[in-house]
Amino acid sequence: MAPLRFAANLDWLFLELPALPERLEAAGRAGFRAAEVPGPFAWDPALLRGAADRAGVGLVLINTPPGDQDKGEKGFGAVPGCQAKFREDLALAVKYAKALGCPRIHIMAGRVPAGAERAAVAVEMEATFIENLRHAADILVQEDMVGLLEPMNSRVTDPHYFLTTPHQAAGILEKVGRPNLQLQLDIFHCQIMDGNLTQNLEMYFPITGDTLEGLGWLRAYWASQGLQQHQD
Repeated sequence: MAPLRFAANLDWLFLELPALPERLEAAGRAGFRAAEVPGPFAWDPALLRGAADRAGVGLVLINTPPGDQDKGEKGFGAVPGCQAKFREDLALAVKYAKALGCPRIHIMAGRVPAGAERAAVAVEMEATFIENLRHAADILVQEDMVGLLEPMNSRVTDPHYFLTTPHQAAGILEKVGRPNLQLQLDIFHCQIMDGNLTQNLEMYFPITGDTLEGLGWLRAYWASQGLQQHQD
């Protein structure tokens, strides 16, 4: 197995620095050679690329735009009736990824519409997601980029997010059938929804590419419980 390579998620690290370029430079000083920048869209991509290059940090992952979070939006990949918005946001994400030299884009699924029951809209939302993912795969392959699906747990983090388990994501990826779409496996979310991390890691590694998240969350949990971290 290839050695683990760690990337700093700048939505969570170095928050004492308000400016994203400064966080990139801080990540470099801390020894990181890679960084995840989920939401770069408020910044000039040339400014971010310059800061990353000066810091010796490669940008490895961005998200598609979440939308208006004050209105409860969290992406549009699976949201019926928002296909045009999804394509617009995907185009923006690709533009930024190209400028940043970033090879991966997390395609945000979005939330179950307000007032709707998850079970009642599940089939329509999955069909919408599959349609949008096929479009995304066609765009990303032209740029030699990978699209990632990240399930988020519905018990703690977001009860309304559509994509909640690796099992659900794997089923959608199989239906889409595009090799440049992969699972972004966050073990924090996976543990909350299903547990059995060892078995789940073995099961889903073949469709994760090289993206595994959540190690920092595990360390924080261990620390909160007063548990020791064991390393082989």
